[in-house]
Amino acid sequence: MNKVEIAGVQVSTDHFIDNQRVSSADTFEAHSAIDESLLGHVARGTQLEVDLAVAAATAAFPAWAALGAHGRFEILERLAHIIEARVEDLAAVETMNNGSLLEASRLRVMKRGGHNIHFFAQLAKDLPEDPKNEWDTEAAKNAHNSVRYDPAGVTALITPWNAPFMLATWKVGPALAAGNTVVLKPAEWTPFTASLLADFVLEAGLPPGVFNVVQGLGFEAGAALVAHPDVKRISFTGSVPTARKIAASAAQNLTPLSFELGGKSPFIVFNDADLELAIRNAVDQYDNCGQVCLSGTRLLVEDGIYDRFFEGFKAAVSQTKQGDPREARTVVGPLVTRTHFERVQGFVDRAVEAGAKLEFGGGVSPDLGGLYFQPTLFTNVPEDAEILSKEVFGPVLTLQKFSSESELVTLANNTEYGLAAIIFTKDQNRAERISSQLGAGTVWINCFYVRDLAAPFGGARHSGIGREGGHWSFDFYCDVKNVMHRHGTFA
Repeated sequence: MNKVEIAGVQVSTDHFIDNQRVSSADTFEAHSAIDESLLGHVARGTQLEVDLAVAAATAAFPAWAALGAHGRFEILERLAHIIEARVEDLAAVETMNNGSLLEASRLRVMKRGGHNIHFFAQLAKDLPEDPKNEWDTEAAKNAHNSVRYDPAGVTALITPWNAPFMLATWKVGPALAAGNTVVLKPAEWTPFTASLLADFVLEAGLPPGVFNVVQGLGFEAGAALVAHPDVKRISFTGSVPTARKIAASAAQNLTPLSFELGGKSPFIVFNDADLELAIRNAVDQYDNCGQVCLSGTRLLVEDGIYDRFFEGFKAAVSQTKQGDPREARTVVGPLVTRTHFERVQGFVDRAVEAGAKLEFGGGVSPDLGGLYFQPTLFTNVPEDAEILSKEVFGPVLTLQKFSSESELVTLANNTEYGLAAIIFTKDQNRAERISSQLGAGTVWINCFYVRDLAAPFGGARHSGIGREGGHWSFDFYCDVKNVMHRHGTFA
């Protein structure tokens, strides 16, 4: 087995197929966001490895499905406990790879991974059959109805690089709990914690073939996986252009899809808002160096408090420490790769060319260099500038003024995305009125990034297709079946 040591942790660079480590003829490089150093050469999967993984998952499916939710619960609980015991290792490896804040990973993000597995294993066990004996139809009056959540089969899970482990468990948890088998393809920029998850699966005693990891590039391993005729579900988190390619491939087999595709969310502050609270949360939009799909990157502030918000926000950002993500005082770390850095820089340069006013930031930190892109803010942005409508996925915010609710709604909805929205106001009626008019899958009022696993999650418009979370996950990962029998027809 091929391994590398990252932050003192041994990590396999091979695939994980049928509970065995499998190498490939070729490899790709994975680097650290912290200093761009080479972390390892990782197995580069092709159609061959995808076929092996899907075949293993297909063979394992009948027995895993037959265990039932209660039988699977015991095994998945072991997996959750193993994850909880390895939080420190997971956090160290992920921070070294993608540059996420170590303290946040240790205290919150990696713990969420274990909770994801536990939550969905428990929820699957508790899913009731849903009798519907009061349907007002002639056929239903003398019949009994129940709803079954039957496992769908082999599930392809393709995960992003910004929170790779947590988002992998967000998909793996319900897929396995539902009775499906899994082939996971992590992002090539951040492959290592998915490999650790495979180690944990083996330790927890999941049967061979139930969980598989194929490393590789999107246009090779990813493309082969989503086009495979034996895959019964595809869940993808990533970009709109990649989603279009996946949808085109899946269409050939009519494979059901769940997409979460990012956003360009409005962060709305009304005159009556708690200004200090709003500013504090606005600074949080630079979290993970802006590499958060839910971030409210468009600050929309009512005219009566615009100047005070602007000055307070600038002051708060100036006190925000950017630096090595392994240091406890760091609030903003680096971007993930040189390729992504250049993409973000391109957005900023084009915004300047379009006439937007650069208030601060705009490029690499002069003190840190590398991939440390400064927190950036634009004002006076032309209405048609792409910086107002396209997802940058970096620490780049815009600030706009509004004078009425109708103007606000127009500004807020002026994008192809619709993942989230954040509203700060003390007027509950206004908050509910505006929420109903925004194109968004999640609306936070006087808070940000509060997530309940029982709630639906997904986006409107180009931010995605479908909802996951709570029972919505099982609506997707299962074949939902109605069973009806007429009374008095059994011996």
